[in-house]
Amino acid sequence: MELCFHYSDFEGQRNLLNSLTSLVLNYQEIVIICVGTDRVSGDSLGPLVGTLLLEECKYAKVYGTLSTPVHAQNLRETIVQVESAHPNAFIIAVDACLGRAINVEKIMLMKRPLKPGTGVFKDLPEVGHVTIQGIVNIGGFMPHLVIQNTRMNTIYNMSRIIAGTLAQTVIAHRNFCPVFQLRQA
Repeated sequence: MELCFHYSDFEGQRNLLNSLTSLVLNYQEIVIICVGTDRVSGDSLGPLVGTLLLEECKYAKVYGTLSTPVHAQNLRETIVQVESAHPNAFIIAVDACLGRAINVEKIMLMKRPLKPGTGVFKDLPEVGHVTIQGIVNIGGFMPHLVIQNTRMNTIYNMSRIIAGTLAQTVIAHRNFCPVFQLRQA
């Protein structure tokens, strides 16, 4: 695990922004894939992040919103679509996950692809260069029931923080990356 903090921790938010902006510097394009479904409260973190991100930053390249979610049934096609439309993009994958009780409401940044569906025993393809996960509830016994009984307040608060940080990352990349690349030439 690279970074883990409670969503209300301002220093953690700053560290997430700093980490993301440094990771995307050498890429021309950023794509955010927000995995989840709006049909299950605990799994709606990704689509809510995608929706909030587009409200805050219209030019962000986002796959997975409340109106067009990326989930188990369409993940493979979405990955093919992203690889075709954005072949050299830096891909940030966002998803909800279950964890230990002491980590609920924490946001994690990991420098590895997302392995969606592992908490509910699904075998889905990996996606992304880095993963942002929100620990929305406790894992363990009967994860399908647990994820369906997750507080929407937790999902909403975490989604706001993740979407805001991603918007700042996209804006910083758009404004500063071309200047940085010109200096390197």
